[in-house]
Amino acid sequence: MEDILEIKNLTYKKNQKTILKDVNLTLQPGKIVALLGENGAGKTTLMRIIATMAKNYRGDVSIMGYEDDAEKKAHLSFTDGLTGFSDTTKIKAIVKFYEVVYPDFDKEQFEQLRTFMKLDLEMHLSQLSRGMREKLIIALTFARKADLYLLDEPFSGIDAMARKKIINSIILWKADQATILISDHFVNEIASILDEVVIIKDKTVFTHKSADEIRSQHESIEDYYEKLYEGEE
Repeated sequence: MEDILEIKNLTYKKNQKTILKDVNLTLQPGKIVALLGENGAGKTTLMRIIATMAKNYRGDVSIMGYEDDAEKKAHLSFTDGLTGFSDTTKIKAIVKFYEVVYPDFDKEQFEQLRTFMKLDLEMHLSQLSRGMREKLIIALTFARKADLYLLDEPFSGIDAMARKKIINSIILWKADQATILISDHFVNEIASILDEVVIIKDKTVFTHKSADEIRSQHESIEDYYEKLYEGEE
């Protein structure tokens, strides 16, 4: 079966500073994968490169075997920060935009997610708290029938109770063969749904392991992750 994502020998520099170096990563269908690393490790940059938003890198990035940006965009759904919309835009207008721009946008699926997130279509972006805005972004992201979902710190403004409900429901919102790559600080909260863990350290993929292997050798995924940085303060 075709790999969902394949990255070969990726190096990215910005303002002559190396952000990522010699990154190699392959993700298979049907996985939920954590992308972990300290602040500034390059997680968001890697997500943006995969999503075709960051350019001028060296190396190869393919999604479902495609290297063309338009083809890659057609197969992935990224937690866009809605920066292209004004604060006066209503949620229902954003939904209409997504319907026009993304042929794979499923309005019925969005409606189910919107109800789950308790979002009002008549609300303007300016009326949304940070947590509600993040819930909207998650709903829009999973309303698309994509092969690869990129979730970049999706829960940071959502309260603990709602966060738990969303995390436990994520597996229901994707097709069986779709893969989710999720970058998050709440390692212990997403640990139970993970199939694999990728850690970015020293500007590259420091490790890529199955979650079960980590669980069998360590107290928890969070414990394994934290021990990588012990003694570095």
